[in-house]
Amino acid sequence: MIGKEIRLERIIKRDTGKTVVVPMDHGVSSGPIPGITNMKEAMAQVADGGANAVVVHKGVVAAGHRKSGPDLGLIVHLSGSTSLSPEPNAKTLVCTVEEAVKLGADGVSVHVNIGDSREQEMLTDLGNVAHTASEWGMPLLAMIYPRGERIKDEFDPEAVKHAARLGAELGADVVKVSYTGSPESFRGVVEGSHVPVVIAGGPKMGSDRAILEMVKGAMEAGATGVSIGRNVFQHQNPTKMVAAVSMIVHKNATVDEALDYLSSNQGEQR
Repeated sequence: MIGKEIRLERIIKRDTGKTVVVPMDHGVSSGPIPGITNMKEAMAQVADGGANAVVVHKGVVAAGHRKSGPDLGLIVHLSGSTSLSPEPNAKTLVCTVEEAVKLGADGVSVHVNIGDSREQEMLTDLGNVAHTASEWGMPLLAMIYPRGERIKDEFDPEAVKHAARLGAELGADVVKVSYTGSPESFRGVVEGSHVPVVIAGGPKMGSDRAILEMVKGAMEAGATGVSIGRNVFQHQNPTKMVAAVSMIVHKNATVDEALDYLSSNQGEQR
């Protein structure tokens, strides 16, 4: 599986074993929201900040392709739904592994909401994609969230622990789940998964400190990294925000050190 190993090295930094991913697949679910209206500019900003990879849908690959600047791993998202749907939590496949291969992807991703009435179909899709991705030596990122009619609290540690384990058991190479609120509770999520775990950024937060404290807590719990979208690309300076997050993920910086960097003139965009 040398192909998969090579592709994973474009997503997970080889000298730290950690990763900072910026998902930018929100255009399908929410439209051209602030921060990702111009995809080429948005991708350039996070690449300049040191992001290891982005997650985008197939139609964005050409629009966001850059011919200069730092390398940026490409994860093509295979599933989607819209906020206008009567069943927005029901994800359906909109791309294939083979299409992602042709686009030059370093990985693919699939979104599953467990506890939803359409869970059965989403799990079938995840299992089929895992099989095909394995055949192609393509890393699979599974975004698994407890969301649906039977879910009372999608951040409940036991539910998140179940979500992470499910993704690992069904063939994902990396699982993305919600942060459970503390290093102590999230440690159980990481320990229950035999594949790397990254945290989702969730809705836009009210402060930089809150974002960075979440990142630090996840890393202290043993996470492999983060997959943060809106709290990065909707930041007033996405490049510096990515760099601040990367300081914690790759260099074990403190929250205060990352905040000091954010408030300094260091690393300002040229």
